[in-house]
Amino acid sequence: MSMITERPVTGGAPAAGAPGEVARRSDVSARIRAYVALTKPRIVELLLISTVPTMMLAADGLPPLWLVAVVLVGGSLAAGAANALNCYIDRDIDQVMKRTKRRPLPTHTVAPRNALVFGLVLAAVSVILMAVFTNWLATGLTLGAIVYYDLVYTMWLKRTTWQNTFWGGICGSAPVLIGWAAVTGSLAPTAWGLFAVVFFWQLPHFYALAIKFKDDYARAGIPMLPVVASIRRVSAEIVVYTWLTVLASVLVWPLGMGPVYGITALVAGGVFIAEAHRLNQRAGRGERVKPMRLFHWSITYLTIVFVAVAVDALL
Repeated sequence: MSMITERPVTGGAPAAGAPGEVARRSDVSARIRAYVALTKPRIVELLLISTVPTMMLAADGLPPLWLVAVVLVGGSLAAGAANALNCYIDRDIDQVMKRTKRRPLPTHTVAPRNALVFGLVLAAVSVILMAVFTNWLATGLTLGAIVYYDLVYTMWLKRTTWQNTFWGGICGSAPVLIGWAAVTGSLAPTAWGLFAVVFFWQLPHFYALAIKFKDDYARAGIPMLPVVASIRRVSAEIVVYTWLTVLASVLVWPLGMGPVYGITALVAGGVFIAEAHRLNQRAGRGERVKPMRLFHWSITYLTIVFVAVAVDALL
């Protein structure tokens, strides 16, 4: 069978590698990247950091690899669906925010209707996958997280109240419960303890980001706490919720966790608290704060704590 490039070029059909075909391939590649961008893969990755260690703890070791794969794929699709639908709903404000104006909908790389269909399809596939291979509790939590994030948080809370980040944390913490439920078919106190860790962690994590992009949110009319309150008030709340995060992580220790987890939670938590107080002190003195330092450390903190969960589950 001859290669297509070996055929003479006649008429309007360009040979492989010709400018027209290269342009088409580039266009397809750009479109694929745009749809991937709708799912906000970095956020999906962050959500999954807590899922596998929780499943390992629930299984008291390594859960079946097929189940891990199903939950990872189903969870990724569910989070991607929620994010794609979020992009569709927020397309009006994304185009006026510097942080989001390069997303696929503001740049018209993807049509709004296509983004909506894409998100709904991902949601349907994720829920069906969880229903077929896990159990009804894990499936219900998956569906509930998608609905809550898009209908309750994105459409209502985000646009109407400065408490949006607090109540929005419910869906962000759901992967912990979904992972535990997929393994056991139930929810134990340890699962709720880890849920509390992620729930409280989201507030200092996101408040730091919201400080950085305060002007963006103000321009879009979104009442994030840094928009409606002083930097001193925001930094004080960061300190409170950082302490609650670390307290929740310590309270999980006696719920079947070992010394590896406990010591790690104390040390990593101590650094997290120190960073929160450093930001609060700078705000109190009227100095320029550096919220992204806390933001990046918060990601490191969550990763370290849940790696410790995984290690303890194997010991």
